[in-house]
Amino acid sequence: MYIREYRSSDITEILRLFYDTVHTVNAADYSAEQLDAWADGKADPAVWDRSLSEHYSLAAIEDGEIVGFGDIDSSGYLDRLYVHKDHQKRGIASAICDKLEASVRTDQITVHASITAKPFFEKRGYREAKAQEVERKGILLRNYVMIKKM
Repeated sequence: MYIREYRSSDITEILRLFYDTVHTVNAADYSAEQLDAWADGKADPAVWDRSLSEHYSLAAIEDGEIVGFGDIDSSGYLDRLYVHKDHQKRGIASAICDKLEASVRTDQITVHASITAKPFFEKRGYREAKAQEVERKGILLRNYVMIKKM
């Protein structure tokens, strides 16, 4: 596995990975209705490409396929971090996160972690600032604002 910067040509594969991961990995912590609100399979590729292109975004590659991706903005907001459902628990998220965290020069990094991701971020030294309910398409989803001091 190696990690490289995001390319616009990755967007279709990244959107598929995002949808599949949310609907499998996060299914233990969220209802089907919540999963559909979070990832409905209709994400706008142009919107996602613009966002990923504006942030420092990385893709983890194994055997020519994207097995994980993540992005962070210049303020230290870690926006997305997803690993393919078939490649969980292999250090991919940690490797991506290491590079994302090292890329910014801020005194703290903030992430809105899902119920599923919260233990991962706690192990990395992030602390819960607050629990919150976010609304997606009229459906509430619990997540946690977490902060890591740098």
